[in-house]
Amino acid sequence: MKKTIDVVAALIVKDEKVLIAKRSTGDKNALGKWEFPGGKVDPGESERHAIEREIKEELDLEINAKEFIINNVYEYPTHIVNLKLYRCEYISGDMHLHDHSDYQFVDLEELLDFDLAPADIPIAKHVQKMNFTCKFH
Repeated sequence: MKKTIDVVAALIVKDEKVLIAKRSTGDKNALGKWEFPGGKVDPGESERHAIEREIKEELDLEINAKEFIINNVYEYPTHIVNLKLYRCEYISGDMHLHDHSDYQFVDLEELLDFDLAPADIPIAKHVQKMNFTCKFH
């Protein structure tokens, strides 16, 4: 039986554009793929704390996890990922990449033009349908 890994991801919006990053370390199934940045939830850790910690470790940004948006369970060849997206508010910090080779703030309609990690694709489709004007201001 495959192990299920709980993973949290951040939806960070700036000027109605969404942050995605290109993975350069970690899971071989996601290497070179674009994703909503985030990472694994440690045992005993809350999801909100995990996403705030992971974004600090990976991007050097301080964020505040605001609300759970959606999750997607995706089966990779070696394991299952339960990816949970949280709307996050930027607090402070300058972007420094540690686990990614690139990042971009992209328009919603361009989101699926990127080579996204498989677990992120259904989440990206959901994000495209969200009403940013109501949700993020």
